[in-house]
Amino acid sequence: MTAPLANLLLVEDDPQIQRFLATALDAHGYTLRIAGTGNEGLQLAALHQPDIAIVDIGLPDISGLDVIRRLREWFTQPILVLSARDRENDKVAALDLGADDYLTKPFGIGELLARLRVMQRHLGTRDAKHEVARIDLGDITLDLATRRVTRGGADIHLTPIEYQLLTTLARHRGKVLTHRQLLREVWGAAHTESPQYLRIYMRALRRKIETDPAQPRLLLTEVGVGYRLADEPEPATAPKTA
Repeated sequence: MTAPLANLLLVEDDPQIQRFLATALDAHGYTLRIAGTGNEGLQLAALHQPDIAIVDIGLPDISGLDVIRRLREWFTQPILVLSARDRENDKVAALDLGADDYLTKPFGIGELLARLRVMQRHLGTRDAKHEVARIDLGDITLDLATRRVTRGGADIHLTPIEYQLLTTLARHRGKVLTHRQLLREVWGAAHTESPQYLRIYMRALRRKIETDPAQPRLLLTEVGVGYRLADEPEPATAPKTA
C-alpha cells in the first residue's frame, strides 16, 4: 500500500509562487496550507502540525531565518528552504539554524517533488534515527551495533574519525550538513573553524567508500556549504571534489 503523502505548510509571500505550488502539489496528491507572512506561518505550524514546512527566506514581516529558528524550538519535522538568495552564507545560515535542505529559485517542480520524497521517506524514522542498527548504502553496509563497515561482506577498515564522519552523515542521510555542523559533531566545538580537517578526512573516506573517488556518488559535496550522504547512489556525473 502506498504511504499517504505529507501534509505541507508553505510560508511564502509571492502570490505567483503560492498559486504555482498550490496547483502543482495538489495535482501530485499533497495537502498544502499557505501562509503569506512569517508570523502566520508560525501560527499555522502550531495549529496544524505539518509533516514538512517549506519556508521562504525573504518574508514581509520577519525573516525566514527567524521562522526556522523559532520553529526549531519545538518543531522536529523537516524544513525545506525556498529562496531567491543563492549566496553561500544564506544557505549556511539556514542549514545551521536547522533547515534540512535549501532549494534556490527559480526551481523545477520535479526537483522540488524529489526533495519532498526524500524528506517523506525519513519522516517515519526521524525521531528514532539514532536507534537504527543497520544502514545500507548501495553495496555498503554500516552496522552501528558492531561498528563494522562492509562491502559485499568484506570489511572496510576505517579510522575512528573516518567512522564517526561516516556515521554522522549516515544518521542525517539525505540532509545537507554544513562544515560547521560536521566539525562540531565529529571533532568538537573547539574545531568548528578548522575546515581543513574535514577536507582531508573526506578525501580519505571517499577513497575507501566510493567506487570512483573522483566522481563520488554517495558522499556528495554541496559547494561552499558542506556535505550530504546521498539517499540513494547518484548516477555518475562530472567529477566532484572536496
